[in-house]
Amino acid sequence: MNKLRYFLTLSLSLLLFLTVRADYGNEAIAEFLRTNGVPANSVAVKIIDLSNGKVIGSHNEESPLIPASIMKSVTTAALLGKSGPDWKYQTRVYIDGPNDLGYLRGNIIVTGACDPTVNSGKLPYSPDLVVEICKALESLLIDRVEGSIIIDDSEFAGPPRPASWTAADTKRDYGTGSHAFNYSDNTSGSSSVMNPSSVFLKELKKEMEARGIELENKELISGRKIQILNHNSAPIDEIMRSCMMRSDNMFAEAMLRTYGKFEGGDGSTEDAAKREYQLWKSKKMPLEGVVIIDGSGLSRQNKVTANFMAEMLKSMSKNPYYASFFPLAGQEGTLKKFLKDTELDSYIAMKTGSMTGIQCYAGYKFDDNYSPTHVIVIIMNDIPGDRQKAVNAAQKMLLTVFGNQ
Repeated sequence: MNKLRYFLTLSLSLLLFLTVRADYGNEAIAEFLRTNGVPANSVAVKIIDLSNGKVIGSHNEESPLIPASIMKSVTTAALLGKSGPDWKYQTRVYIDGPNDLGYLRGNIIVTGACDPTVNSGKLPYSPDLVVEICKALESLLIDRVEGSIIIDDSEFAGPPRPASWTAADTKRDYGTGSHAFNYSDNTSGSSSVMNPSSVFLKELKKEMEARGIELENKELISGRKIQILNHNSAPIDEIMRSCMMRSDNMFAEAMLRTYGKFEGGDGSTEDAAKREYQLWKSKKMPLEGVVIIDGSGLSRQNKVTANFMAEMLKSMSKNPYYASFFPLAGQEGTLKKFLKDTELDSYIAMKTGSMTGIQCYAGYKFDDNYSPTHVIVIIMNDIPGDRQKAVNAAQKMLLTVFGNQ
């Protein structure tokens, strides 16, 4: 009888201990929500223990909120699942006429593949397309071109950006959008370039002239195409990592449109966004209130819930590449100052998202082997005044939650 009482007491004590520990998450979240500058009604939080699928803490998890750049983690997940990590963009270059002893009686045709890295100034680098084309012509001993240089953008339909992006954003480098043919980040300094093809044509013509290749620019009827060059990007996992670390909007938009093409779409942003929504629906993700407009999160018409983000991250947690795309707290990218020199430095990896009045985080807690142990989603909208107060409160919350794990 005493032995039975002992085991019952031990079991009740253990149950009480586990219950108290389970409350740490919600207690930390409650304290976070009481912080001045954290609008509780416009904030959503969800933290999941991946070892057992239990929710450590949550708040407002079904409320649709503006995600800002954590939308990039959704876009990346969709494309990675379709392309795999090793796939590369291929920008093909053709001639469409005979080579008559060095005189090309035709055009040079460059087919846009929506590759965001063509002559980009950002990692990962790929060969200079302008130089590659000139070398390909020289290898064929072509020193005179009767026709012109044609950019074929027919493989990706639609405008380079959604209509819901603000005019102020589209003028800036971060709002340049993604074209069927992207070139040199589609930017000039801090400004957006509306027609990157024109910049490319100018630079290619200049390089051809420097190499003694004459371009006559005659209008010719297109003939049978012969491929002379296949420009390859770096593997897509490197592009994804660069996009997530730097929060590059153009890279993310290109990846969304690329996903749409993989799914048999026309390559437009609108079509690709619809196809991505259907992907998550087929995976039985909680989509009530979720609205997908773009790939980068620049549109304020995007809406996600903490529930959707958490389940998406949970579903991707076993992918050996995906979690590595997220910046490490205190170390990398947009998370370099977050949790720096704390016990969670290098143990949290999250995509950030920020706009006026908005601060979001979505990602993972890691163990010593950099394997995900927990999913973390924090979405804050309608932040009044100084956003740093909300950032500091989020850091404190995470330190409290994981200091008691």
